[in-house]
Amino acid sequence: MKILVGGLCAVLLAAVMYGQTANAAAASCESLSSLKLPNATITLAQAVAAGAFAPTAADAEPGEAPPSAQAFKNLPAFCRVAATLTPSSDSDIKIEVWLPVSGWNGKFQAVGNGGWGGPIRYPAMGEAIRRGYATTGTNTGHVGGGASWALGHPEKLADYAYRSQHEMTVKAKAVTAAFYGDGPKLSYWNGCSAGGKDGFVAAQRYPDDFNGIIAGSPAIDWTGRAAQSLRVWKAIHKDEASVIPPAKYPVIRAAAIEACDMLDGVKDGVIEDPTLCKFDPKVLACSEASDGPTCLTAPQVESARQVYASATLPNSKRQVTGLYPGSEPGWSTWGGNQGFGTSVDHFKFVVFKDPNWDFKTFNFEKDFVSADKVDNGLINALNPNLKPFFDRGGKLIQYHGWADPQISPGASVSYYKSVVDTMGGAGKVQGSYRLFMVPGMRHCRGGDVPDTFDAVSALEQWVEGGKAPEQLIASRVTKDGKVDRTRPLCPYPQVAQYKGAGSTDEAANFVCKAR
Repeated sequence: MKILVGGLCAVLLAAVMYGQTANAAAASCESLSSLKLPNATITLAQAVAAGAFAPTAADAEPGEAPPSAQAFKNLPAFCRVAATLTPSSDSDIKIEVWLPVSGWNGKFQAVGNGGWGGPIRYPAMGEAIRRGYATTGTNTGHVGGGASWALGHPEKLADYAYRSQHEMTVKAKAVTAAFYGDGPKLSYWNGCSAGGKDGFVAAQRYPDDFNGIIAGSPAIDWTGRAAQSLRVWKAIHKDEASVIPPAKYPVIRAAAIEACDMLDGVKDGVIEDPTLCKFDPKVLACSEASDGPTCLTAPQVESARQVYASATLPNSKRQVTGLYPGSEPGWSTWGGNQGFGTSVDHFKFVVFKDPNWDFKTFNFEKDFVSADKVDNGLINALNPNLKPFFDRGGKLIQYHGWADPQISPGASVSYYKSVVDTMGGAGKVQGSYRLFMVPGMRHCRGGDVPDTFDAVSALEQWVEGGKAPEQLIASRVTKDGKVDRTRPLCPYPQVAQYKGAGSTDEAANFVCKAR
């Protein structure tokens, strides 16, 4: 009941702020073009017929094609509202709000972005509106997927880091209240990668914004990921001999699977818990000074070890984890010829503010310290004190793939442990926050493993029915749409354990147990 009251209070407050009442008459879609909101201009209010939404070139990133119109053919009829928000003199935040014409479930779902933002994520909004939600998305305050826009624009950087998502949420709730004559009873956040980070930003900075948050593969340690990925790049590209040809990545993965697959008692081509895997790529060492497609030279062995390795700053003891066994097919993300673009842009345009900075000069110990000093909690979302969010009844589901090659899954585990320590133990956390680690899954999804699961329904049941998720059932879906394997995802630190009988492709034959 506490959750419902908190959500309604937030709606009533928004209604008072914008001169509305909770029981005001519903408005037509077109009339929303004249809606007055602080620091906002409505630029579009348009009724969209069922199946008629088709993104245009104006809705895409520069140089990229818009999302396929076919992907939106099964959308219901909705009211499409676009607005520009200007909370600062240098702000130019674009948002959209999609409002189902009929069948609204009375709830609101904001969706997150990825990388440096840029486009509004229409596919994610489409998923929300299909479920009956009023939904909203933002370009995070700029056009373009890199970070060149941040140079000389600290207000735009603040918009990207935290302000655009909050301003979007407040304004979108007001638009929702105006359209339906009543605001949403419950509000949710759903995002992955940078969008997962933004979920934690909301929990940490704006605990009243959402009743429930889904945060997938979150880039919460933004500076740590930037520093670690460039450290790995330098290790791999120390010299020509150290470079691991991408053709050898599957060879390394196969060896890691061979070494660690059976640690959970099930041979299925997946490492259940790679933290228990003691794989040393030296087992692939070529004989003497030879080289070949199925072995690693001595310098390549050392490069592979550096990809897996954690790194620690000597003075502060701040640690960032490397990638884990099973992630090898995606090693080109951090180890490609030009370095990981998101990380390079962060140091170039945010830390050093020099578009000519050469990432090949990166110094882990010195430049990581500089990055943390410049950030000072701006983009990073590492504050472990979630008490204000928990106290108002907020629920948080976090997930992360163990084989993620872009954001180390160790960052999610470390953050979860920091919250447990800050809040006084797991017993004080499990009622509000659960972390699900996904064996073999890459960044947000993928990896030929059970990577499809319904976190939205699980969160709804938790927020609305008080039923905490004891497990999430994940499915592996083939290219022709068939499910050929299911597995339970367990709340950390539990893992899925085979019962010893029945098919290992059926989730019912596993149980979640403490490691």
